[in-house]
Amino acid sequence: MNTELFTLADRARIHAALGDPARLAIVDTLVAGDAAPGELGAALELPTNLVAHHLKVLEDAGLVVRTRSEGDRRRTYVRLRPGALTAITTPALTAVKRVVFVCTQNSARSQLAAAIWSRRSHVPAVSAGTEPAERVHPRALKIARRHGLDPQGWRTASLKDVVRRDDLLIAVCDNAHEHLPAEQRPRLHWSIADPAPADTDAAFEVAYTELADRIERLAPALSPGAADSTGSKR
Repeated sequence: MNTELFTLADRARIHAALGDPARLAIVDTLVAGDAAPGELGAALELPTNLVAHHLKVLEDAGLVVRTRSEGDRRRTYVRLRPGALTAITTPALTAVKRVVFVCTQNSARSQLAAAIWSRRSHVPAVSAGTEPAERVHPRALKIARRHGLDPQGWRTASLKDVVRRDDLLIAVCDNAHEHLPAEQRPRLHWSIADPAPADTDAAFEVAYTELADRIERLAPALSPGAADSTGSKR
């Protein structure tokens, strides 16, 4: 976090918010991915009323924001504000051999994420969909080329045909996250808005930027030495 943008009172409020063990645990959980309040409570074994209280303190301190799920409008997801992450050390993640980015149709966000990741990390990455479309979205191809990525070989694929036991799954849309089998572990969730309904270059640019920002934060937490360069299954 750039402290020059905050007053002493702002900074004190942030430090105070992080001074509680439960709130620090919530922030640690949200560093890698977004979560619904109920998911936070289950993961940290906290009752609903305490989760609500701690999230209110973190929101007031400017550390987290809530967004409405595009898959189920009754649900909300909590995410860290990007500017707050520079003051938080990313917790160590279990080494994985490969990353699989997942969205519903495997036509835009997951394709872009896998390509950005492959440029940023030596850990192999692929993409897949829970309900794959017949083709990659034309605007995703356009945005990829604009940013120096080569989408020539991009094809959609079904998650069940791609996933391996030791993969780290990263759901980059709410629908995919909510339809992943419970036993699929390890996994993370990035609540990134679907650019397809807007169908504008600007919407796809927003999705690209958020994916790139999140990958920039996560990639250093995964050791390149954990990658399986042979691509063999265990």
